[in-house]
Amino acid sequence: MLLDIEKRSITNALWKLQEADQREIFTLIQRFELPEILARILVARGVNIENAHDFLHPLIRSLLPDPFHLLDMDKAVSHIIKAINNNENIAIFGDYDVDGATSSALINRYLRAIGTHSIIYIPDRVDEGYGLNTDALLQLKKNGIDLCISVDCGTLAYQPIEDAKVFGLDIIVVDHHLGTEKLPSAVAVVNPNRLDESSPYNNLAAVGVSFLLIVALNRILREQGFFTNKKEPDLFDLLDLVALGTVCDVMQITGLNRAFVLQGLKVMSARKNVGLRVLFDALGILEKPSVSRLGFSIGPMYKCRRKNWRSIARCKVAFHR
Repeated sequence: MLLDIEKRSITNALWKLQEADQREIFTLIQRFELPEILARILVARGVNIENAHDFLHPLIRSLLPDPFHLLDMDKAVSHIIKAINNNENIAIFGDYDVDGATSSALINRYLRAIGTHSIIYIPDRVDEGYGLNTDALLQLKKNGIDLCISVDCGTLAYQPIEDAKVFGLDIIVVDHHLGTEKLPSAVAVVNPNRLDESSPYNNLAAVGVSFLLIVALNRILREQGFFTNKKEPDLFDLLDLVALGTVCDVMQITGLNRAFVLQGLKVMSARKNVGLRVLFDALGILEKPSVSRLGFSIGPMYKCRRKNWRSIARCKVAFHR
């Protein structure tokens, strides 16, 4: 009878414990001084002695891969550097969800930090729908844009990218959505979920892929002496955006994502990002940010609803500063 009680929740629901290797459980208990129930849960979820340290203490420096392992990363970086050196006008075209918005803000903040002017274009959910569209790209070209970086969309935008090519607008796609065997005729398609891609990092949100892009871009700029007479940006300061986009796009918080979110929450606690600070203040959040706060408070507040577009627009302006 006692065992039956121990397997019931506080609401009297019967718990069915998942089978787990007892030796692995005891090893985790001894090595990391964990409670038995936590060790059991970890083992049941695939955590073992080999990966337990990275799971319990995820660090960017130990989990961040070489970003150039992704197909087309070298092409994307080379073209962006050429655009920077030629003082070309750059636009970031993002999806209208939180992942797209944080990806856009991330690249925009980095480019502006290194002294390169860029703008963000977020399509209207109702009037334009999801992803790249020819009319918007043509308008960007007419407004003097030379390079458009598409984030969280673009992998399947065959016709809009083909049209952009005709009127002389270069497109770089930074995405994470599953594609087909056919690739769009973009300058580069950086996407761990390309069918011809072998990267194990297919669980990254678009904002995670965007972060790898700026890591790669920053490395090459440093090697070329770009920061000899100017301050190099601290990329860790941008991880609050990576954490927000990763959580709100419902990515698995394992591996590299786990490190992104852990470090991002620490950065967010400093409240340096004006837009995030505005959202936290508007919600009356005084405690340290958490995954649940990002997913159930900040994310839903940021998503645009037409009936209160004025207040949302003010938040978006602050968010992208």
